[in-house]
Amino acid sequence: MIGVLSDSQGDLAAFEDAYELLRAKGAKRFFFAGGRFTDLDEWILKRREKARGGRSYGDQDFLSDVMSFLGGGEVETRGPVFGQEEAEHQEQVAVAEVDKLKERFVRTPERDSLQFRDPSVEKKAVDMIGDALCCIVHDKNDLTKDDLLNATIFIHGNEAAPKVVQIGPRFFVTPGKLAGAPEQTCGLIEVNNRQLSFTAFRLDGQVVVPPQSLVAAVGRPKLSVK
Repeated sequence: MIGVLSDSQGDLAAFEDAYELLRAKGAKRFFFAGGRFTDLDEWILKRREKARGGRSYGDQDFLSDVMSFLGGGEVETRGPVFGQEEAEHQEQVAVAEVDKLKERFVRTPERDSLQFRDPSVEKKAVDMIGDALCCIVHDKNDLTKDDLLNATIFIHGNEAAPKVVQIGPRFFVTPGKLAGAPEQTCGLIEVNNRQLSFTAFRLDGQVVVPPQSLVAAVGRPKLSVK
């Protein structure tokens, strides 16, 4: 299962609530379609601080991060390290788990962000969901002809409400917004026997878009909005 969220616009509490809701429903990976690109970084930072028990970033944290950056893994933990107690070691392990969490996210920048203008940051992301090639983008208007022809599912943000739009054999899916909309919503893509479906939820868990198939059927109208 894949959690889908977008347009948090700095509301890290909503980001956290969406993550916990989708995780509880079985999401293992997450698509964040921008709407503030850096919210993922700031959310991870807050979770790291929580894992440290609110303690400020210290020398041991720095050494651990440097060792990880240099590819040396964790600082040696057999016995106290620079006076580190077992509780501090467990805290370090918890922080490392938070850092791994970021690897489960695919994200894309919004047009007015610095990252959108950075050539080293991809404006769109592609991923496989089952047998379907998925393209993730913040604003669907940034999709090119090649994008439209190559992918079959398009995940995008910048929409006030969650919905699924089918055009021919392709699907445009948006989870709605976590901030700046009448309802704060997110979505879940499920893969069951190679069949895909999308469901959207309010942050209290209420279903706002019941499961919608993301598999084209013969005879279905060219354009349908669900």
